[in-house]
Amino acid sequence: MIEPGAEAPDFTLLDQDLNQVSLSDLLGQKVVLAFYPADFSPLCNDQLSIYQEVLEEIEARDARLVGISVDGPFCHDAFRADAGLDFTLLSDFEPKGEVSRSYGAYLADRGHSSRALVVLDADGVVTYSYEAPHPEIPGANLIFDALGGS
Repeated sequence: MIEPGAEAPDFTLLDQDLNQVSLSDLLGQKVVLAFYPADFSPLCNDQLSIYQEVLEEIEARDARLVGISVDGPFCHDAFRADAGLDFTLLSDFEPKGEVSRSYGAYLADRGHSSRALVVLDADGVVTYSYEAPHPEIPGANLIFDALGGS
């Protein structure tokens, strides 16, 4: 996993609406990158649904939450609608897992991202990183601790 103090690797990925989103588009506020294995898997649905429940509290801490997995944008769009998610999902589809790899959150033997959180400050410096052991879900409490409050 990428370590706190590192400069966040730049990226440009498609979101669920086929818009290109770059890291530079997200900066200017804190950013929470929530890496997860796959849309529509039970544990991932639970993970992202937990984050949706506390999204307003995350945003109240001047932070933006973004999910990243190796699924394609169309799958992300359907997953967001099905799960009732209001935050952006980015597609690390091709080259598969390139962004996840650059953050140290890719499981090559499984072909997908791990469940991991990376928090960036407004300038794109990593302030927190955590990779959950399988099958643990990184809870919202970790996000709040990393953002400076519970």
